[in-house]
Amino acid sequence: MRLYSNTVRGVVSAIEQIFYDQQYADKVIEKTLKSNKKWGARDRGFIAESVYEMVRWWRLINEVSPSEDLYHLFGTYWLLQGHHLPPWEEFEGVSVNAVKRKYEALTSRAALQSIPDWLDEMGAELLGEKWDDEINALNEQAQVVLRVNTLKTTREALMNQLQEDGVETYAPKGYPDALILAKRQNIFRNPAFKEGLYEIQDASSQLVANALGVEPGMRVIDACAGAGGKSLHLATLMGDKGRVLSMDIESWKLKNTKLRARRNGISIIETRTIEDNKTIKRLKESADRLLLDVPCSGLGVLRRNPDTKWKLSPESISNVQAIQQDILQNYCSMVKPGGIMVYATCSILPTENQQQVEKFLQSEKGQHFKLLEDQKVLAHESGFDGFYIARLERK
Repeated sequence: MRLYSNTVRGVVSAIEQIFYDQQYADKVIEKTLKSNKKWGARDRGFIAESVYEMVRWWRLINEVSPSEDLYHLFGTYWLLQGHHLPPWEEFEGVSVNAVKRKYEALTSRAALQSIPDWLDEMGAELLGEKWDDEINALNEQAQVVLRVNTLKTTREALMNQLQEDGVETYAPKGYPDALILAKRQNIFRNPAFKEGLYEIQDASSQLVANALGVEPGMRVIDACAGAGGKSLHLATLMGDKGRVLSMDIESWKLKNTKLRARRNGISIIETRTIEDNKTIKRLKESADRLLLDVPCSGLGVLRRNPDTKWKLSPESISNVQAIQQDILQNYCSMVKPGGIMVYATCSILPTENQQQVEKFLQSEKGQHFKLLEDQKVLAHESGFDGFYIARLERK
């Protein structure tokens, strides 16, 4: 595969912003791709994929690179991919034999899997023998999964419509609304997306709304709604009948929800910013169903957000656990007696998942709830993102 100086420069510039300016990878890539209107689909694909893969394998690349020079690091990444380097002066000193020798000398799992030592230790301690397979799976490139908007179409009809546009998809078993792209491409530009026939949502994430067991006419609260992806799914499962209250402490996150709902043909979603505890108290015992898709470490979605592992620390994970328990304790009052509350994370760590639920159930407020079932979704077992989903009933 041939390299071009302007696209390699784009990759190097993006890497500099991510690691030296501490910016988020997805935002940097978005900005980089907008910076040159002459780049075609192949150029844009090369830049996005190269940046994500360099971020994913950042520690490994640094371990075997001849220096910390960004072009040397790109050159090392390129050789690790099995490609040849052109004779550019920027790559002087980067030799395939030296990189191979250094790579073969590595013995530590943390270095080979390109993760911080503390994360390797934590994963091994909490997941035991499953950690090896799990971190291996989390280093693979994620599939692009669509969630069919069943208010407007069926899975089979969308599959056929996309096929007519040259987009091949297949339907995974056990996920009734999911379609997987056979080949990665920019699916946001497809007319079917603009018509609101689908959203992009991983198959594991689609399990969350299904776990609530919603029905038309219910009053449902999505209390950590973010950009509203799961609120949209809930409203769809309700046949756009009833009420979905999408709430978040960050009002800017909720802004897209209304736009997405309009495109999806959904009218029952209302957004509300959580300003303080009074917002929660006013909604006491008002919800038939409550979703707490709480902030978490995000370790289950490392395939999509590989820069997460370089931003986390044992302290940040400890902090987020305190937030999770606080949300459980304060928000549970919104569920009616006999109602269902779902606690969900996109983490694979028991300390953020079943241990949080156990701690809640042993507390004073938790005495009013019982655990019906929980799902521990690991990436290497499911083929999709790592997730945790617990169904609790208010007595």
